[in-house]
Amino acid sequence: MQTQTQHEYDQVIGHCRALFLAKAHDYGTAWRIMRLPSVTDQIYIKAQRIRSIQEKGKQLVADGIEEEFVAIVNYCVIALMQLQLPTDASLDLDPEKVADAYDEEVGINRQLLFAKNHDYGEAWRQMRVESITDIILMKLHRTKQIEDLGGHTYVSEGVEANYRDMLNYAVFALIKLGLGDLGA
Repeated sequence: MQTQTQHEYDQVIGHCRALFLAKAHDYGTAWRIMRLPSVTDQIYIKAQRIRSIQEKGKQLVADGIEEEFVAIVNYCVIALMQLQLPTDASLDLDPEKVADAYDEEVGINRQLLFAKNHDYGEAWRQMRVESITDIILMKLHRTKQIEDLGGHTYVSEGVEANYRDMLNYAVFALIKLGLGDLGA
């Protein structure tokens, strides 16, 4: 039997995946041109915009914070896919392989989320969306630092773990914002 969190997670990821694949149809895999630090910076821009809107209480551009959290999910998946691809991989990837890679990365993240969710007892449900935004921004600063160190750390997890955490925190925010209730 699927839990509420599993259902909500799957609903959010389904929404993010549909948008990702629609954009892949329109733009191809143009994101392949981006180096990993550029993907990190794109996620940073999205998270910083969310925080700015939260602090100001209004926005002047149409896209709301929900769309920005969806973008964070999808950019994290892009980063995870980029990490798996060889440096000489083509910029133009087969759409079917991209969809499979998306599903594979999200599947790994789903397992991670439920393992952590078990241990933490769904503590995220008591968090504020603003706190989730701050955690994503903190993880971005960590990721940028690790990138600046050329990936060499003493005790810290690498960039992959940070992308995975940011992805899951963005999903938590979307669930809290009601996106997990789609199709319920």
